Amino acid sequence: MRTRVKICCMASPSEVRAAAVAGADCVGAVGPMPSGPGPIDDETARAVIAAAPPGVTPFLLSQETTIEGLTRHVRATRATVVQLVRHVDPRLHFEIRETLPGVKIVQVIHVENETAVELARGYALTADALLLDSGNPATHSGSGGVETEELGGTGRAHDWRLSRQIVQIVEKPVYLAGGLTQANVADAVATVRPFGVDLCSGVRTLGKLDLKKLTSFFAALRGAERSV
Repeated sequence: MRTRVKICCMASPSEVRAAAVAGADCVGAVGPMPSGPGPIDDETARAVIAAAPPGVTPFLLSQETTIEGLTRHVRATRATVVQLVRHVDPRLHFEIRETLPGVKIVQVIHVENETAVELARGYALTADALLLDSGNPATHSGSGGVETEELGGTGRAHDWRLSRQIVQIVEKPVYLAGGLTQANVADAVATVRPFGVDLCSGVRTLGKLDLKKLTSFFAALRGAERSV
């Protein structure tokens, strides 16, 4: 099975076009976040989403946890796929379907420990897809002692054995994120067997999309698929 690829943290329409030419199936526009790379304002996110060519699906990453906040964010950016980066009450999924018909829901699960497996089991009943990341949604002390949350974009891998368990027990597409690079994507795919992979920092240099890294990543991924 061909592994889908989502390139996140799009900063401009030109980055979207570069990711699409390289072979991306999806791109991500990151809304306001308490930490992590790539947040953009609604106007830029709308331009990024509009720039996705046919065959490339744009995701809006949102930290909103109320239907009012999500409705505003989705309508301001004209998103058709929303990636919920916080662990939310599953009832929110039903509210999204009622208020924003046609909008697909990708629920992030922060794989910190074994509780992620049960979270995934529940969310798979209501979301369209799951995305397993290495965030830490609990408030903790960051640089300079500032209290913050990690809702993605950490550049760290998590325990892929837990992610593999999730892929095995749910019947929804599962994307794998967290510290993926050309150096480890083959092992990640072989271990987890996800529907897709999602990365940001692994194909960037000094915050900018690095076309060399992007090309090398796709070469490593497709080479791994041929060897399976």
